[in-house]
Amino acid sequence: MPLTQNQQLETLGDYLGTRRAQILRAWRKAADNDSRQTTAHALSPGQFHDHIPWVLDAFEQKLRSRPGGASAAAPDIQEKKEEVKHGLHRWQQGYRLQELMHEWGHLQLCLLDEMETFASRRPEFETSARAEANRRMITLVNDAISESTGQYERMERAEAAGHVDDLMGALTSVNNIERRRTTLIHQAVHDLSSNVHSVSLAASLLGESNLAAARRTELASLLHQGTQVVTAMLGDLMDLARLEAGQERREIAAFDAAALVTEVCNFNEPVARQHGLYLRLSGSPAIAIEGDSGKVRRLLQNLLRNALKYTDCGGVSVSWGVEEKNWWMMVKDTGPGMMAGPDAPMLTGLKEATESAREADETEAASKGEVSQVLVSPPGSTVAPRTKREQPGEGIGLSIVKRLCELLDASLEVASSAEAGTTLWVVFPKRYPSPGKV
Repeated sequence: MPLTQNQQLETLGDYLGTRRAQILRAWRKAADNDSRQTTAHALSPGQFHDHIPWVLDAFEQKLRSRPGGASAAAPDIQEKKEEVKHGLHRWQQGYRLQELMHEWGHLQLCLLDEMETFASRRPEFETSARAEANRRMITLVNDAISESTGQYERMERAEAAGHVDDLMGALTSVNNIERRRTTLIHQAVHDLSSNVHSVSLAASLLGESNLAAARRTELASLLHQGTQVVTAMLGDLMDLARLEAGQERREIAAFDAAALVTEVCNFNEPVARQHGLYLRLSGSPAIAIEGDSGKVRRLLQNLLRNALKYTDCGGVSVSWGVEEKNWWMMVKDTGPGMMAGPDAPMLTGLKEATESAREADETEAASKGEVSQVLVSPPGSTVAPRTKREQPGEGIGLSIVKRLCELLDASLEVASSAEAGTTLWVVFPKRYPSPGKV
């Protein structure tokens, strides 16, 4: 007796389950061979696979379910949830949106190849069942691109400002995030205007002929400080504008990452002392890599500046190290740290992305008897309250860091609690596929 269409699809679902490892390997190979995919080559198998095994689980379960049946809705819900998480994690890993979409296309072709192989070996697999399987697979990838890229774009908009809702709640918050982003830029311009006004006022008072010497010295100091603040804010706004406009390019050359990190930390040591904080360093004595030393320097400088600014007591620790394909640096404050500053909304989003990444990486690591290396936040961690040192309008530092990470194919992980502070871990490739300008 011939199998019904539902039974044939169920058989296909079982077959795809047995071919899971081959599908994932073919997908990775396709991504590695795609010159447009510049971020994936530096990822471990667990980081690359991310939540895709769970998406495939849901797809196979859908093939085994009768359309309209009681069990048909569950895989749809699980599938969408994992697709959103995948988009969130790829954003955190520094993927460009185009890379994410190409990646889904490669997965679709790998699934299609396996389904065609199955059909060619089973003449009893009817044309109608084959068409239905293809329809469900196309629906899977279409929904996946919509959900994961949608989440990716929302997280990009949330970088400048705005509360990042939970994974599913964020799907309805686009307009709200856009308004808050506009508010941040408006606040930055307002603060810049205020500082310019202060500089102008101090300069005009210095021109008074009957000004006492002590008062003149005080105003000169205020004028100098105000000029420094204005210059720094203008520099940050220009940096962010260039990065968001795509005007920055990677300049690849050999350099010693350990020496660079040490140099940047030594430069910031006086700032730490001024705030009564320690700045501790630990790492390999030398790390020979190829990368963009100027942009790595800017990235670390932004992280250190914010960590020192929003840490009340204790201090900041900077460490670095090297692995087979990557090198990394970590900045950890003792709290409340950066979570108490204006970058808190974006840090919250990065923290959620890191937790999502750990969920996927733990599964992959456990299957190999290994332990996940993704950062983990302390149990019951909370967001720290704002501190008195926070200055409105300066919440663009982490947006610069995130944009630099994307340009350098680097991932950015965050773990935090009000008690233990905030840890940021940046992982860079040791080499880039195409030396020179990219």
